[in-house]
Amino acid sequence: MGGQPIIPVMGIFLTVSDEAIKNGECTDIYFIRTEEALQNDDINPQVVMEVTATSLPDSWAVFCGLADVLTLLDGVPVTVDAMPEGTVFYRNEPVLRIAGKYRDFCRYETSILGFLCHASGIATATAHIRLAAGGRPVYSFGSRRQHPAIATMIERSAWIGGVDGVSNTCAPEGMPVVGTMPHAFVMCYRKPEDAWRSFDRSAPESVPRIMLCDTWCDEKSESLRAAECGAAAVRLDTPRSRRGNMRAIIEEVRWELDAHGFKNVKIFLSGGVTREDVIAYRDCVDAFGIGGAIANAPVIDFAMDIVEIEGEQKAKRGKRSGVKQVYAKKNGEHIMLPLSQKGPEGAVPLIENFICNGNVVQDSWMQEARRRTIQGAALENLSQKPS
Repeated sequence: MGGQPIIPVMGIFLTVSDEAIKNGECTDIYFIRTEEALQNDDINPQVVMEVTATSLPDSWAVFCGLADVLTLLDGVPVTVDAMPEGTVFYRNEPVLRIAGKYRDFCRYETSILGFLCHASGIATATAHIRLAAGGRPVYSFGSRRQHPAIATMIERSAWIGGVDGVSNTCAPEGMPVVGTMPHAFVMCYRKPEDAWRSFDRSAPESVPRIMLCDTWCDEKSESLRAAECGAAAVRLDTPRSRRGNMRAIIEEVRWELDAHGFKNVKIFLSGGVTREDVIAYRDCVDAFGIGGAIANAPVIDFAMDIVEIEGEQKAKRGKRSGVKQVYAKKNGEHIMLPLSQKGPEGAVPLIENFICNGNVVQDSWMQEARRRTIQGAALENLSQKPS
């Protein structure tokens, strides 16, 4: 059955260390057994492998997670070509390919797919939610729904997907970190007004005065009281067990705020908000805080398959053989062709070189990826609207 399983170096919180991942020690055991058998038989073919998804949660998805793959494979004797992060792609399109001697990189497949599947799922869900919000700000509030060791990845992927800010303090630099108060803060005071006024005294002036307004009483009552305390916005985080007709609650809060002279006070909705909720309430809510619908988004079910061995086109059943390129027309339409075939006039090839013979030749920049997602998603949105 092969050698003994590798025991990765663990962190104190049951996480795998960076070193273990980089060394290929975090992998499925069958890759270790594959290495051993191929080595015993002195077999190490030159292959090209492509990463594709045969199905997607929606009609299109956003490619994300490449930065970690580049870090993983930096120094490994392979060549890596990929779509830049933030690229909108479709099912069956290769988003990444690796060329090299199979034994040199086979054990990294587990981590490569893990990086890409999870990050792309978050970025994709975020991009669709952002479109659904119709211009209303969307914030990532979901890092608490996942292991804290991956909070940075979650917030980075959500930012690339298009959120307007994130909540976790371990987010990468270059994005707004937002949030005001939890229910526990309000409950530490005798009455909500004491908590809101304390927050107003303590928070920096740059932090918006968004007051949580559903801790003890109904949303309408607490929202009016918060407005009287100077709230710029009220946040409704009503648990689903108490919601009833949420639209009626929101409309009632809006009516009472307006009727009492607080038309400038905005309504911020959070608490288990889904894409369907965003669509349902975007006409009466000013901003959304999204938790699990972003952080727990369905992963993109990528697979990594050989498409060429020793220069010959080969693929397993259900996969398309041969190395490919994907071209984008000006209208956003994609065309996939064999790499040897010339692309359509004016179309842009989407797969670029990132690692050449083990050396990283270009990095993946988060802000560029974000812009690419927003532009690509906007083009998709236009193409789906009736003319």
